[in-house]
Amino acid sequence: MAEVGIDLQGQSSKSVDHIDPASVDTVITLCAEEVCPVFLGKARRLHWPIPDPASSDPALTREDLLARFRSARDVIKAKIEAEFLSPPYEWLKDPTHFLFFTGKGGVGKTSLSTATAIRLADAGKKVLLVSTDTASNLDEMLGVELYNQPVPVPGVPGLSLLNIDPEAAAEAYRQRVLAQLDEKADDNERKTVREQLSGACTTEIASFDEFSALLAQDSTKTWDHILFDTAPTGHTLRLLSLPKAWSGFLAGNDRGASCLGPHSGLKMQEERFNQALAALSNPALTTVILVTRPDPRPMLEAARTATELDTLGLRNQRLIVNGVFHASNAEDPIAHTIERLGTEAMAQLPEVLKKLPRDEVPLRPFDTVGLPALRALLRPNQTLSPPAALSPDHTKMIADGLGALADQLATLDHGLIMVMGKGGVGKTTLAAALAVGLVQRGHKVHLSTTDPAAHVTETLHGTIDGLTQSRIDPKVETEAYIAKKMATAGKSLDAQGRALLLEDLQSPCTEEVAVFHAFSRIVAEARSSFVVLDTAPTGHSLLLMDATGAYHRQVTRSQAAGVSHIVTPLMRLQDPSLTYVILVTLPEVTPVSQAAALQEDLRRAKIEAWAWVINKSIAATTDPLLQARVEGEHRQCARITNGLAKRLYQLPWLPEAPIGIPALAALTGKVG
Repeated sequence: MAEVGIDLQGQSSKSVDHIDPASVDTVITLCAEEVCPVFLGKARRLHWPIPDPASSDPALTREDLLARFRSARDVIKAKIEAEFLSPPYEWLKDPTHFLFFTGKGGVGKTSLSTATAIRLADAGKKVLLVSTDTASNLDEMLGVELYNQPVPVPGVPGLSLLNIDPEAAAEAYRQRVLAQLDEKADDNERKTVREQLSGACTTEIASFDEFSALLAQDSTKTWDHILFDTAPTGHTLRLLSLPKAWSGFLAGNDRGASCLGPHSGLKMQEERFNQALAALSNPALTTVILVTRPDPRPMLEAARTATELDTLGLRNQRLIVNGVFHASNAEDPIAHTIERLGTEAMAQLPEVLKKLPRDEVPLRPFDTVGLPALRALLRPNQTLSPPAALSPDHTKMIADGLGALADQLATLDHGLIMVMGKGGVGKTTLAAALAVGLVQRGHKVHLSTTDPAAHVTETLHGTIDGLTQSRIDPKVETEAYIAKKMATAGKSLDAQGRALLLEDLQSPCTEEVAVFHAFSRIVAEARSSFVVLDTAPTGHSLLLMDATGAYHRQVTRSQAAGVSHIVTPLMRLQDPSLTYVILVTLPEVTPVSQAAALQEDLRRAKIEAWAWVINKSIAATTDPLLQARVEGEHRQCARITNGLAKRLYQLPWLPEAPIGIPALAALTGKVG
């Protein structure tokens, strides 16, 4: 208790018989395994079942017992604050049943949604926290393995986690569709249907089906609140638009389960999708919390999101500006500039965001990993004890700048340079800078992006001879794909057949297929020139990788049946002489962990990361709060250099965003 400033000297336990019932307003019982004492009187009663930390188990060390007592202490403290103190932020007051946290990658959606879920559970609510992000790091933040079924969180009574796992959802969906087949269907027919349901489109439909179930069922009987920690903006807009898209598609499609395509199991769920759409549009049930940083780019993305969600009927919106910083050392140029840029960004807040209810959360000096940090995040005046400092040897980081990276890539004749990582780590800036750097070194380069949010054009803010720039626009690619299919597959069909084909092609599934085909075309260009690809945030990119793998398996089966030799896009991605994956991260726990997880996902697809880039280092600061964060930065740098990266490059925090060709060129100035 002394660790949290509470002096127990002179305090002692006492029997309830020695307490005057008339002097007590509230009685709190903590018994979990034993019978609670009886307290007579008219006081309000609260029951918080917390396991007794005391134990006679000889296997437990003193440190084990201290950890048990600290855990019980923290739970009691959190519950007292949640019950008796006013919530420090407006969004915590009287929240709706459904809460969606969304925003540009890296703004702190997961930290804020998790801290909110913990706060509500500490107040005695039953809470389900759902991750719709395939690159979620909730498991690391809370030390709980994620499943596609609710899992209780130790140390937070009332809170459970659920991860919408695309693969598990897809397999369950396949089983439901297979169960609809006629009992007379033989093994070959079942195999054919399973193969038809093996693509990325099925994965998206299945994930959407799971998502809709949470919205459509009467979850108020089980949960007081359901919070959604969503994927970065582009992917989330896609998810939130699907109830409307599929409801409209199914309303005009009465063939239902007779179709054996990926959406063959959806007709029977039509009512569920309509209920999901109604729940999303009901302001009494659903709140969308737009999260941003005091930075123009995530603010603009939040503004676009607010407008698009309003169009979809999701009008109950709030804004959280996370990571607001006030310098305590006016002489530190880094701290002074970070504060100035934040103040300027807030002054230029887009009009659509100015109209929303707003909360501001200050930048904290600690990483939001573990229950103590997550509870402290929403307590503005609480700090955490800093971890032990690393030795000087561990704080040294040997890494070249982007100029050295561009020099090394320029020695190649051609190739696909895929810049990947968690949202908000600076992928677009790095991709644009490398493209400009390669052009300056005498190469012709095609710079493209698979990110639905598409910031490449804004970052370049100009043109340069030798650089071609494009975007894989889902809407444009889908329209082109439908037109091509109608001109080829529909050419020999009669009017009714063409109408049925067009109806199928207008399913939301077609977008995934069209984007994959566009991606494949760009990959093929790398055989003879440089292609730099600014990828979508990790989860969205992994779904694109899934589509690539599904296509590869389909072609491989065709080849086994006698088709001549074919090189698939996946085979090109696996070729180390053609594809160079560059993982971008910030020197923080979450981005590094997600980059490491992405590296493992790529390895399972037999794709190796070629290099890592650490972006936005603040190691040179002297501001006390920022220096506390530098300790965490050193830990992550040591972690990367000790085996994660084969090649490592670094970019320091920059006082001005590198926008435009000259600024990007400066990042990769020649070093040799």
